[in-house]
Amino acid sequence: MFEFERPRGGEQALLVHINFPHEPDQDDLSEFVELVRSADVVDAELILGSRQHPSAKTFIGKGKLEEIAARVKALQIDVVLFNHPLSPSQERNLESALECRVLDRTGLILDIFAQRAQSFEGKLQVELAQLKHLSTRLVRGWTHLERQKGGIGLRGPGETQLETDRRLLAKRIKYLNNRLLKVSRQREQSRQARTKAEIPTVSLVGYTNAGKSTLFNALTDATVYAADQLFATLDPTLRKLQLSEQQDVILADTVGFIRHLPHDLVAAFRATLLETREADLILHIVDCSDDARAEKIEAVDRILQEVGAAEVPQLLVYNKIDLMDLPPRIDFDDQERPWRLWLSARDANGFDQLIETLRLRFCQQSALYRLQLTASEGQIRAYLFETGAIETEIYENNGDIGLKLRLTPALLKRLQRRFEISPDRLEMLADTLAGAA
Repeated sequence: MFEFERPRGGEQALLVHINFPHEPDQDDLSEFVELVRSADVVDAELILGSRQHPSAKTFIGKGKLEEIAARVKALQIDVVLFNHPLSPSQERNLESALECRVLDRTGLILDIFAQRAQSFEGKLQVELAQLKHLSTRLVRGWTHLERQKGGIGLRGPGETQLETDRRLLAKRIKYLNNRLLKVSRQREQSRQARTKAEIPTVSLVGYTNAGKSTLFNALTDATVYAADQLFATLDPTLRKLQLSEQQDVILADTVGFIRHLPHDLVAAFRATLLETREADLILHIVDCSDDARAEKIEAVDRILQEVGAAEVPQLLVYNKIDLMDLPPRIDFDDQERPWRLWLSARDANGFDQLIETLRLRFCQQSALYRLQLTASEGQIRAYLFETGAIETEIYENNGDIGLKLRLTPALLKRLQRRFEISPDRLEMLADTLAGAA
């Protein structure tokens, strides 16, 4: 397995944040400082600047580059951290001019993930994201890759060092993708088992440090690591939550989101994020004490859209009401359906309202339905067979299949969402309601 030159705790870091007045969607400075704190490096100094547009060569101007170089030498800086994405050429040019390591925002987030990953799957996902990011920066990175291999016997005839590194990286990336594919299949089998048992899944998502793990631990008596820092939780955790004597749900704690989350990370964690896409309900945890909560809600929704979870029903949970001295409450929409809850995960204040909302949503009756499938819709039949929803089936002479199904409300919504089955195709059979699921 490759090893990466990750900043060690206690290294001196110089922070750089440049303001671009004409760019509305800029990264927040306070969030950048929190990221640095989470990376366990010492932020020796913060340098601010302003430009109309980034420089193609070094991102910053000549004068600002000289200022940073002087501070690097005076403070004996180990690494310069930019609160911006840098191109590979910009990173190389900055390192050459500053004579120290340079990391952009993406590299910083990858570094934090490398520190947080605990499970085998999480480490695979982080390494895959790091390798994809590193593959565009091989001109700088070949020296430390050399330490992972002995040169004799590994280099092809006439092959340059850079070509060797690219070949090894491509081989390792292929291996990691294959391993993660197996993990994805194992997760799919677990989801199918939960579906057969008619156990709905509730996925906790939200901006990093919104309090997801604190809420998860309080509801399930779990011991997931929770701290006041960005990306305290990386590895997903599933626990059963009892809503009533007849109904359980699976609660899934997921990695926190952040604005401009690196695409390589989203791709690497796609198997994990499928838990969210296949969930019956998303609890979107929001820090109600955060003045920028509206922008962070939008950032989370964008990532949910990217992973294909935008259509999953969502319930907003405004956490940390203890910081605002607010009482717990439920907000209802025009159709008298709850769409937002206010609670405190730290004080367990408002948990009764949350459990009651989940109970009313999932503790419902199952019902019988009739569905007619064509011969070309075998995939739908296979899915229904896996979930145990088929009561009887009749094959017609023309190849069509008539199915009698027993569906819970959660399974009905999942079926309609997954295969885009219109409601008029599912005929509910009257007077066949079953007992509570």
